[in-house]
Amino acid sequence: MTESFFSAPNVETRPFAFGVYKALTSVLAAALFANFIGFGALTHDAGFSLGWALASTAFVWAAPAQIILVSSLHAGASLAEAAIAVTLSAVRLLPMVIGLLPMMRTPKTRTRDLLLPAHFTAVTFWVESFRLLAGVPREQRIMFANGLGVGFVSISLIATALGFVLAGKLPPLFAAGVLALTPLVFLLSTFHNGTSFVDRMGLLLGLIFFPLTAIYLNTGVDILVSGLAAGTLTYVLYRLRRNRRGRELLVSPDE
Repeated sequence: MTESFFSAPNVETRPFAFGVYKALTSVLAAALFANFIGFGALTHDAGFSLGWALASTAFVWAAPAQIILVSSLHAGASLAEAAIAVTLSAVRLLPMVIGLLPMMRTPKTRTRDLLLPAHFTAVTFWVESFRLLAGVPREQRIMFANGLGVGFVSISLIATALGFVLAGKLPPLFAAGVLALTPLVFLLSTFHNGTSFVDRMGLLLGLIFFPLTAIYLNTGVDILVSGLAAGTLTYVLYRLRRNRRGRELLVSPDE
């Protein structure tokens, strides 16, 4: 299906449309929709306008950062303080950007061509891009990624507006529950897409270390501490495993 799609006429415009289609039909779209219904309800209850909520979804485009923005401003923080908190939250996306953009770059790619895919890089976009980009010709990946991002953001904008309008009718427990749905789907999708030893070991150790860090250390940055510990230990285990396999290949069966 993918090959026939890209061999069709007007191939220069098809990658974008195909990206939108893959976003709308992604299993993550339903979780994203539910998540932003909760966010729309949250902004309504916090006293923000619908235009503000939609602008937040379009320009911040990361539910955890948006929740930090709403909660900090609602609590009386200054705009500068809220901006710093959102920026620190967004730092977690930098490794995703660094890992993803080289998959789209060609010798002719200009830096400005990567600005929109970089903006779209959140967990949903990152997970689906890693799954789908391998089947897209490299010279068409930026257009495909832009379509994928526009599709996901469009879903989120519609859900934000719907949640805002329905805020008075949503039970508080439901609104809180849908905000937790997307991280759960991300977790399962990341485990499914991570086929290598490094991917799954890092995820497993992170799940083990985080509750231990939160219970016994309570640092205030438990996710960061547990992530660094799990990632470092995974790297060490990977190097030991690779070195052992290398020695096994060097040893002759006769020896």
